[in-house]
Amino acid sequence: MTGFGRAEGVVNDRKVTVEVRSLNSKQLDLLLKLPGALKEHEVELRQLASEQVIRGKVEVFITSEPLHAAKRTSFDVDLVRAYYDELKAIRATVAPEASTDLFAHVLRLPDVANTTTDRFSDEEWNAARALVQSALKAYEAFRVSEGKRLGTELAARVDRIGELLAGSEQLDVGRAERTRERLRGKLAELGAKVDQDRFEQELLFYLEKMDITEEKVRLRSHCTYFHETMGHAEPQGRKLGFIAQEMGREINTLGSKASDATIQQVVVMMKDELEKVKEQVQNVL
Repeated sequence: MTGFGRAEGVVNDRKVTVEVRSLNSKQLDLLLKLPGALKEHEVELRQLASEQVIRGKVEVFITSEPLHAAKRTSFDVDLVRAYYDELKAIRATVAPEASTDLFAHVLRLPDVANTTTDRFSDEEWNAARALVQSALKAYEAFRVSEGKRLGTELAARVDRIGELLAGSEQLDVGRAERTRERLRGKLAELGAKVDQDRFEQELLFYLEKMDITEEKVRLRSHCTYFHETMGHAEPQGRKLGFIAQEMGREINTLGSKASDATIQQVVVMMKDELEKVKEQVQNVL
């Protein structure tokens, strides 16, 4: 969901710059920063951006700078003259001795000064909107490029989990026999006499609790499903997050049931890889 796009161009006598930035967020949080001349088009711009950005904290900045100094204020000379003559006549009638600066009063009267509004014409708005679309396209191209890099990294880390799983399967070979011999050794140390049939029954029950075959099968299935989901064209970020959670459950169960120091070391490495997967999945739509 992180991304950046920029476009700039000249619209009539203005330099218009558009920047689109986004950070991670579970939902779409769209912020527009526009010049006053484009405020009336805010709804259309918001709709335009939301059509291309699914979720994330997105900021769209648009600036408009005049290329040349322009006259922004004009005075109604006829109205100024009329106001001044009228006030002068009133002073002559009411208070001829008054020394008030009538001209200063005239400049403060209504409608004397008119400030031109920096409004975009329809033609200028169409040109500005085209720049917004170009910035959004650049933003999308940036995200596609980042997505390919991210996909390569995620695939490599999931493959690494698969490799570690294969290593744990090799370590699991002979684990039942090692457990049997270890228990026999402990009994021998204690000098305990046990019924062999009862010992084998209890041992079988114990080994069944330690069996991690189902966890290994499910974890391998989750890894395969993760790869398949990444290959879909539509947004799959949330689904990948759910698959990663299920992978974590199987890894945790595998570690707790193994009761084997070497396998648990492999489990720690799988957890490390999975945490990196979870961090990066947050960047996937």
